[in-house]
Amino acid sequence: MGLISWLIVGGIIGWLAGLIMKGSGSGVFLNIIIGVVGASLGGFIFNRGDIGDVGLTLQSFLVSLIGAVILLAVINFFKSRN
Repeated sequence: MGLISWLIVGGIIGWLAGLIMKGSGSGVFLNIIIGVVGASLGGFIFNRGDIGDVGLTLQSFLVSLIGAVILLAVINFFKSRN
């Protein structure tokens, strides 16, 4: 996928992960970061390698979404400890 595709899909994944975790998104820029980092994390956890090699499929979308939800859960855990 190209850079623009990464940004658009990352924004959507970050927004959906925000809805799942706390009921609202985190803003466009943060949603993109959460989505892209979550996609990398999900690929690492599920041992799918680089998500960019797969392209956009339902499986890669779900792996990215699960990775973003896990990322937000970890962030929320550390924010609640302070």
